[in-house]
Amino acid sequence: SGCGHVNDNLVELLILIQACRMGSAKKISVVLPLFPYSRQSDRLQKKRLIAIDQAGPRLQHDTSSESNNSNSNGNSLSGRSTSTAQLNGVFGQLSVQDKDEWADACARALLDEGKDPDHIVNSINFHTTASPHENRYKQWCARPGTLVARLIQEAGANHLITMDLHHPQYQSFFDIPLDQIYAEPCIIRFIRSEIPVWRSAVIVSPDAGGAKRATSIANQLGLEFALIHRESRSNHSECTGLVGEVNNRPVIIIDDMIDTAETVSIATRILKHHGATKIYVIATHGIFSNRALETINSSPIEMVACTNTVPQAEFRAMCPILHTIDISGILAEAIRRTFFGESLSNLFVHEKLF
Repeated sequence: SGCGHVNDNLVELLILIQACRMGSAKKISVVLPLFPYSRQSDRLQKKRLIAIDQAGPRLQHDTSSESNNSNSNGNSLSGRSTSTAQLNGVFGQLSVQDKDEWADACARALLDEGKDPDHIVNSINFHTTASPHENRYKQWCARPGTLVARLIQEAGANHLITMDLHHPQYQSFFDIPLDQIYAEPCIIRFIRSEIPVWRSAVIVSPDAGGAKRATSIANQLGLEFALIHRESRSNHSECTGLVGEVNNRPVIIIDDMIDTAETVSIATRILKHHGATKIYVIATHGIFSNRALETINSSPIEMVACTNTVPQAEFRAMCPILHTIDISGILAEAIRRTFFGESLSNLFVHEKLF
């Protein structure tokens, strides 16, 4: 899987594919339960707005001091030197992981004020090779999906099997056959066996992007469905709403991935505010980067369950409410059907197949 030391694992995979190719293998199938770099670094609007708000007092101070210096030196760049000084003053004191966040936030703030963003990009070292003429929204974001797909193909792979892609459009990046299998049957079986109050629960999608996945599970279980809707407004505020009724009901949050646990944390607070009694969280991929497990341990979540597309033993030792859903059976059956020319679609018609 694309986890842990993901770069080492990816390079070892490419070397292994090429070794099989040079050994005259008839067919090379790559099984990636978690596709590496499937979650791109598309910085959340909320983080940018928080950075802008936090930068406000400091930027005002830098603006006044730079204005005085500009007046004394006879410099009249109509705010462009002031913009550069603002960013230089704040940017130099940031940690490496925060520099891109602040750079994006400050540039967007200055852009909203009518300042020249091209001058900002060209005057300050943002540690990026992005062209200033690219779309500002994702100027400093990685776009690795097509690269990883191309590397796997060029190494010599003939077929790819993966589970629950974070972005379904990744399938179009490949010229070779790609079979995407789903953890839905395993998740449904886990809900029925491990959550005692599931019959009275409400299935919840934490965002609009996961609505299709959550509704499919809700329909198969015969349960009600709710959706958390989040939308950023033009005045730098966020509109959050809950579509559905969860008052005095247990809820089961369904997502495809838990990375930083920020989405789960926000969803938990919203559901508690609307009267949910017990909150269960189920996701396909449990990556748990940064302080995700600390966030989960401090939240009112009853249980978190993830499949073993990512090894979970170390995470379970740090989080007592974390459970593992085994997907080895459905993965093995998918591999068997692929090599015997059987249909993979029938694998997900009824979850009773497993």
